[in-house]
Amino acid sequence: MSVHDTIGDFITVIRNAGSVGKDICSYPHSKLRAGVGRILKKEGFIKGIRETDGDSSCKQLEIELKYVDGVHAIAGIKRESKPGCRRYCGYHEIPRVLEGLGVAILSTPKGVLDDVTARREKVGGELLCSVW
Repeated sequence: MSVHDTIGDFITVIRNAGSVGKDICSYPHSKLRAGVGRILKKEGFIKGIRETDGDSSCKQLEIELKYVDGVHAIAGIKRESKPGCRRYCGYHEIPRVLEGLGVAILSTPKGVLDDVTARREKVGGELLCSVW
């Protein structure tokens, strides 16, 4: 079985692990997924992310999930741009998630950025996901 939407699967792994109360989840490494994880950590949605050597020869991303009073810190996470329908936006069109309480994650020419940084740098790109 081939995987066509690795970001969507990555998001689903984090969402499912949080809903069942796991402390750690892992997924195969890529620079794009590591960038998304770095932003989730910076915004306080996860405790940590690190690269590990898995059982196989490929690297793994190990995500340490965060809970606040026993509730998963990520209340919602939504894949915005999908393989069948890509969603691009300029820096002035980047949506505000819950009036600024959430974060939108974009893939830009300057790397994977959160919405605030992308607006400040005046770069647009593919809207990957929204987290609140």
